[in-house]
Amino acid sequence: MMCVSKAAVAFIALGLCSTLGSAGLVPTATSKQVYPGFKNLKYVFSFGDSYTQTGFNLTNGSPMPAPGNPLGNPVYPGWTSANGPAWIDYLTVQFNKTELLTYNLAYGGATINANLVTPYMPTVLSLKDQVEGLFLPILGRKPSFAPWKSSDSLFTFWIGVNDIGNSYWNQDFDNFHNKLMDEYFRIIEELYTSGARNFVLLNVPAINRSPLTVGQGQQSIDLETKALASFNKKVEERVKTLKKDHNDVWAQVFDSKKVFDKLLDKPQPYGLKNTTAYCDSYQNGTPAQNTFLPECVVPVNEYFWLNSLHPTFTVHKAVAEELAKTL
Repeated sequence: MMCVSKAAVAFIALGLCSTLGSAGLVPTATSKQVYPGFKNLKYVFSFGDSYTQTGFNLTNGSPMPAPGNPLGNPVYPGWTSANGPAWIDYLTVQFNKTELLTYNLAYGGATINANLVTPYMPTVLSLKDQVEGLFLPILGRKPSFAPWKSSDSLFTFWIGVNDIGNSYWNQDFDNFHNKLMDEYFRIIEELYTSGARNFVLLNVPAINRSPLTVGQGQQSIDLETKALASFNKKVEERVKTLKKDHNDVWAQVFDSKKVFDKLLDKPQPYGLKNTTAYCDSYQNGTPAQNTFLPECVVPVNEYFWLNSLHPTFTVHKAVAEELAKTL
């Protein structure tokens, strides 16, 4: 399988720098479910940052998702930060139960709203931009090339890494994270109005254990750990509220943090040998997924972290596999 180029991963890397089994969905309040089951889904609409980005372009005339080419553009696995397929790639083509047409609007470096947490570049498309600037005016109209229905579509979100990473030093987590949640779920309400009914929100993974945070010392680790717990708890609370407010919504939180912690604590079953550091020679991507350079001691696929904040495709595969089981 082809890996992304060094230049591609270098670009995306900048965008974010600022027992599994039952690990999956955090239980939420019971609601009248319209979710058809994983095998009956036809469309996935995904939003997020470089943990999800594949470089999909909705507006430049590139191929759209279609039978035989479920992710559309670019060529699989796309421009990812994983040195191989991202979780959304795996979910679409390996762990799917039927053919899924996946519209992946995620953008490297994204925050929920750039006015609340500033991204690394002003050109970054926030979650707000992805939904209000792309999905609603184009896909929200259920165009002929994507005639999705409430009953055959899943909406996924993996957002918050940059919101936490670019703001945790300010502390005041309770008040600030409430503001972030207000905006996050306001955007979800817009999707609901367009017909979305099935939602999965991946919580923020264990970025407090990343080389970026660990390298900044114990104070950074402690602060980001508190910020992470605060943010993820509020996501769970808001999902419960969403389901209470709309009895036709199926909404779940997927515990990606638990998946990360599992691999970090017990890496051997996944073929991982280095879970604490990354190799400079690998950090911008490699020619192959199993590239070995002597200065790095082990091949790139045996590292958990490709660079200071992005996990390798092995981690993404574990996330996708567990999410597929719970779906």
